[in-house]
Amino acid sequence: MIPIVTSAEMAAIDAAAPEGTDVLVARAGAAVAIAARRMMGGTYGRRVLVAAGKGNNGADGRVAAAALERWGVRCRVVTPPEALELVRRANSERLSRQAKPWPERPVSAANKSGKREATKPEGSPIRAGSKMPTSAAWDLVIDAAYGTGLRGSWGADRAPAAPVLAVDIPSGIDALTGEDHGCWPAALTVTFGALKPGLLLHPGAAAAGEVELAPIGLDASGTMSWLVTDADADASLPTAEPAAHKWRRAVRVIAGSPQMRGAGHLVCAAAQQSGAGMVVVSSPGVRAADVARPAEAVARDLRPTEWAGPALADIKRFDAAVIGPGIGTDPTALAQTARFIADCPVPLVVDADGLTALADHPECLHERTPPTILTPHDGEFAKLTGSPPAADRFEAVRRAADEFNAVVLLKGPTTLVAASAAVLAAASGTARLATAGSGDVLSGVIAAVLSAGATEPNAVLSQTAAAAHWHGRTATFGGHDPASALTPLTAMHQVELLGAVRAGLAASAAETSGT
Repeated sequence: MIPIVTSAEMAAIDAAAPEGTDVLVARAGAAVAIAARRMMGGTYGRRVLVAAGKGNNGADGRVAAAALERWGVRCRVVTPPEALELVRRANSERLSRQAKPWPERPVSAANKSGKREATKPEGSPIRAGSKMPTSAAWDLVIDAAYGTGLRGSWGADRAPAAPVLAVDIPSGIDALTGEDHGCWPAALTVTFGALKPGLLLHPGAAAAGEVELAPIGLDASGTMSWLVTDADADASLPTAEPAAHKWRRAVRVIAGSPQMRGAGHLVCAAAQQSGAGMVVVSSPGVRAADVARPAEAVARDLRPTEWAGPALADIKRFDAAVIGPGIGTDPTALAQTARFIADCPVPLVVDADGLTALADHPECLHERTPPTILTPHDGEFAKLTGSPPAADRFEAVRRAADEFNAVVLLKGPTTLVAASAAVLAAASGTARLATAGSGDVLSGVIAAVLSAGATEPNAVLSQTAAAAHWHGRTATFGGHDPASALTPLTAMHQVELLGAVRAGLAASAAETSGT
């Protein structure tokens, strides 16, 4: 896993480093220079503008500029205010050139047809083989203005025409929350030692572009926040046992209602595709014959009232359960859901309407000892805790996990999974997953993963985060073309992709390890 640290934690890590600041700056600057050379596709004749502030971020930029100049790059190193002015001036000149038409040559005696002849502006000879003026004053702009040390705006408005390489984090992005106070969006951000929350939380994640973590000799292993990778997910996800049978990984699903029949079907289908051997589903108030489900899932009747007791009758046969998607929020449904949560003796995923029941009956968690996974989006988080997630989402989900003594999975562009003080981030998904039923699919995946038998808190945390990462990868599986990347991925298509994505995680992990 990749460590994630706050600015304060990073300062402590810097202070504890065995090497001095000069050594660390030299390594950081070299990493930036190498990245810059790669972005430009070479060095000879290239031009780079470096916005360098007074602190270590600026020092990294100046070291990078010195290295680039040794390689033949023409660098101009300026203060942040000077960089802003130069970029504004270059943008204005570029727009002026684009708006100003070339003059037309008058009809000459040699052109009796009356047709106009295109010509070059006077005083700007264009010789054969020469290049037209570029639209950017530089081939690359390096943002080493402020990095993580800035808490507000530094005046950045219109971005440079050239690609931007940000040092540590785009200046103007809050390193803790990802809030954008005005920045130059980067094509690439080179950060050091560990990731910062603002590189993972939007809009900062979008502004950072591709993020490259450069090792410079800092030890961030003591952090309590980590980013899950493909290899991490592959290592945490269970595999089929040689002697397994259908009841070895059985999942009980309480989902759906007369008004929301599809929710249970999605949970069941996702659980089956994620390794569950037996899935039994009930929708309160829906006859078994009418319960929407995959052909392989077993349906059982549950009457519309007083259904918690019958649902719990043989619950010990199951290895995990899901409750909540689409079951309704009338007082009877909420009370019965709360009873099921309180008395369910197996690992339980509580989602959607189940979270509403928990908000109305918080006491239902007080006596639970098996693992409990809560999966709120921002609105459901507000119901549970009384307020939306704070700008510092890492701390918000940490507090919620402690308050409810549960694993809390906070959905979002970057999903955060917390248990007590530890937070794991799954950043594999995209906006394509923001579609109806996607949360139902995720609940089924988590339940199937936990049905393998994990009960130790760290294992439950890592497996829940791995499930979220696995589900998120369905959004980018197979290198979707640009057109499809802009369209939602239906929940059923997410289910269909789970098997292939799981194989892809294993292949990625093998490639990473070199096996």
